[in-house]
Amino acid sequence: MTFSRLRSPWLLSAAGFSLALGLSACGTSTQQAPAPNAASTGSAATSAPAPGGMAGSLKGAGATAPYPLYQKWFSDFGKTNNTQIGYESIGSGAGIKQFLAETVDFGATDSALKEDERSKFPVKRGKAIQVPSTGLFVVFAYNLDGVANLKLSREAFCGIIDGSVKTWKDPKIAKDNAGVTLPDVPVTFVSRSDGSGTTSIFSKHIKKACPTWALEPGKSVEWGVGIGAKGNEGVTAQIQQTKGSIGYTEFSYAKENKLAMASVQNKGGEFIVPTPESAAKALAGVTIPEDFALSVPDPEAKDAYPIVSLTWLLFYENYPDQTKVDQIKNFMKWSAKDGKAAVTDLGYIPLPDEVSAKVLTAVDAIKVAK
Repeated sequence: MTFSRLRSPWLLSAAGFSLALGLSACGTSTQQAPAPNAASTGSAATSAPAPGGMAGSLKGAGATAPYPLYQKWFSDFGKTNNTQIGYESIGSGAGIKQFLAETVDFGATDSALKEDERSKFPVKRGKAIQVPSTGLFVVFAYNLDGVANLKLSREAFCGIIDGSVKTWKDPKIAKDNAGVTLPDVPVTFVSRSDGSGTTSIFSKHIKKACPTWALEPGKSVEWGVGIGAKGNEGVTAQIQQTKGSIGYTEFSYAKENKLAMASVQNKGGEFIVPTPESAAKALAGVTIPEDFALSVPDPEAKDAYPIVSLTWLLFYENYPDQTKVDQIKNFMKWSAKDGKAAVTDLGYIPLPDEVSAKVLTAVDAIKVAK
């Protein structure tokens, strides 16, 4: 993977931003699993300020999917900018609630703000400023001894999710995995138990890919099968400790915890290995609206990995003092330039320079309340 391959194909259009490629528990209800801790992940990130320069702190909360990136960003930024940034990885739903309740300086979500959420925005804070920080993708991570290159057709993963596929030897799985010795053990589906932007991304794809799936997509879904765990951290840990399990989680968590990831059949019928390069292709020909609220639930590109989204930071237009305004603007400028290496290193999809410029223009509207 190279930075230029992911960045340069994204182009701007006048109508917006055109991205021209630029479980044995599979019963009738979802069970709540204990909250284990996945390796190398956590629930809070805090940067340590360096001596000199502007002193201060910012507090944020929200999405778990970009947490590994935010953890790295906030730490690196704090070393040279004397600004401590605290972040609670509590899920998009909880992050939006804290943002609307004004208990944080910024929120983070993998699910763009809805109109009913915007209607609750505090008037004194001006307007909600929603900007993308990076692209990311959701994978099927699994725990099957001796199975390294699992392929999942739409028929197979839809069956896992609706509970009709109960064992790993089911013909719906076996027919696309010739030569693979699938164990005769129950399938355990691991899902999110908390309000989650990752669930929103995943369920929007399921709604498109699974014709008989009757539920509505959103940050919280009553799957009806398998077991639930809190956060991407909890899901990856639950998969690690449960033989025969499969669940959805953001790529960087599966990668960091060395979980096997399935190749997924896309809209064109191709089985696509989840990589940052194949995920970036999902953005081919897509136009991002002016509020950056992109949704690509079932991308058209032939070689695209199909479960992809942007993730967003949420800011207030009005802040009580100039220090916080300056800290936010300085961080966003830093992330657009010095933070891009971490994006590719950790397996996210970097924003192209043109989109980053639009993000900085939007952030420039942040000001001190009068």
